[in-house]
Amino acid sequence: MSSKRFLMNPMRTAKQGVQVNVGKDSDEYKEIVTTLSIHPNDMAAMGVSDGDRVMVKTEFGAAEFGCQTAKVPEGMIFVPYGPPTCKLMGGSTDGTGMPTSKGWEVEVEPIGGTQAESETE
Repeated sequence: MSSKRFLMNPMRTAKQGVQVNVGKDSDEYKEIVTTLSIHPNDMAAMGVSDGDRVMVKTEFGAAEFGCQTAKVPEGMIFVPYGPPTCKLMGGSTDGTGMPTSKGWEVEVEPIGGTQAESETE
């Protein structure tokens, strides 16, 4: 298994919006914000499968996600905004009041285990 560089695009999802009404402490919400969508060819290049855990690193921090294959461009990953993405953001807002949150260059490294195993720990 090897690490790989990607462009990461955090986003909001409709499912995530519905779960906010249930609560951000719910297991469903936590699963949504800790799942990374990635092209199947990129997963194969890293030696990971659906549900496997990866560590995403930026110059500001690191966060753990479970992988799921998706119809996304190769070389890009998508994750819903949430506590894990906040660990990856820097503090600079360039005067906008919101940190840069699209097109981050990140390093993704397989760490073993599955999302289900992580949730039982």
